[in-house]
Amino acid sequence: MIKSRVGILALLTALNLVNYIDRYLVMAVGPKFQGELRLTDGELGLVEAAFMIGYMITSPIFGRLGDRYPRKALIAAGVALWSIATVVSGLAHGTGSMLAARIAVGVGEASYATIGPTIILDLAPREAKNRWLAIFYVAIPVGAALGYILGGALEPSLGWRAAFFVCGGPGLLLAATVLLIAEPARSHAGEGDGADAVATYLALFRNAPYRLAVLGYVAQTFAIGGFSAWAAPFLERRLCLPLSQGTQIFGVITGATGLVGTALGGILADRLPGDDRTRVNLRVCAWSSAVAVPLGVVALFQPTAVGAFVALGLCQLAIFASTSPTNAAVLLSVPPHMRASAMAASIFFIHLCGDLVSQPVVGVIADAFHDSHEICSGARGLRFGMCLLPLALVFSAFAWHRGAGAARVTLPDTA
Repeated sequence: MIKSRVGILALLTALNLVNYIDRYLVMAVGPKFQGELRLTDGELGLVEAAFMIGYMITSPIFGRLGDRYPRKALIAAGVALWSIATVVSGLAHGTGSMLAARIAVGVGEASYATIGPTIILDLAPREAKNRWLAIFYVAIPVGAALGYILGGALEPSLGWRAAFFVCGGPGLLLAATVLLIAEPARSHAGEGDGADAVATYLALFRNAPYRLAVLGYVAQTFAIGGFSAWAAPFLERRLCLPLSQGTQIFGVITGATGLVGTALGGILADRLPGDDRTRVNLRVCAWSSAVAVPLGVVALFQPTAVGAFVALGLCQLAIFASTSPTNAAVLLSVPPHMRASAMAASIFFIHLCGDLVSQPVVGVIADAFHDSHEICSGARGLRFGMCLLPLALVFSAFAWHRGAGAARVTLPDTA
């Protein structure tokens, strides 16, 4: 039995790392299977975003289950499912089979992403909750970076199918290990029916700080999803950087800026004064998006790949600074017994209205301009579509700024 709080944090962080490797691997190898499966840019964007369909639809279900039943079994089952589905992605021979596999990845990830942070919040000391969440969430950029790097390294020598086979295996081993953790106590685990679930989600969105935290998170997710999916193809088509090289460099930059940005955001949010920690966290989030906006614009109009990478890296550094504070605000703005549901609703909306939209929309705009998929082809339409991304960051900064000043509504004490 794993009873050490640090050991449990390490295990959950490792799972989050594997989670994001599997999620971002498809973006690294997507342009390679695009030709074999005969996908347009719009269809490729849909495939890259498809896991979010399963992810967002089942997140509210796992949120309610996670608020009421033992959490580690739900996490283990989800990890096993997404790992198997990642392997199955490598067997796809058409758009339909690839979409189905990626949707299944999302279903598995939904159980973990909604429930894992609530365990960490229960384990963390009061004065270090942001830092503990920052450790957990630093696996997002590092895992995303490894997804790009591994995809870029494995595909040229083994092919894109082998990349899915190799990256899907580790999760199965970690899934079994989750069953060994000593799950921490929580303040509430009630009984109820479907009407309770509806009442819970309605109550969440009556709370202005929570509502605005999620709204800002939606806009930020729209932006980061679009950059993640299209940065490497943009650099290949506009600035003549080979795709395999671009994905690996972008992966390294994502990992480095994510590690530093997530850590800085968590430390800053813990150290800033203020009795209402939700408001403090949302102020940090607003600042991070405001800084990221001009950097995102500059990245899209750089004449060299080096300049674009520098601007993108600084933009991502600012964006990642909001990772821990955003999720802390989502969790701390509601009572403990509603936290898994709050995380689930947040996940549902940030993907439904965020990267599930931005990734295919940018691709569809590129198709509308008849962009070529070839290196050095200009990417006129792709750049036009990606201009939506800094605009989304403007909206996120505004929503989070409003949330930091909004009055909190008292939520019910029972689920």
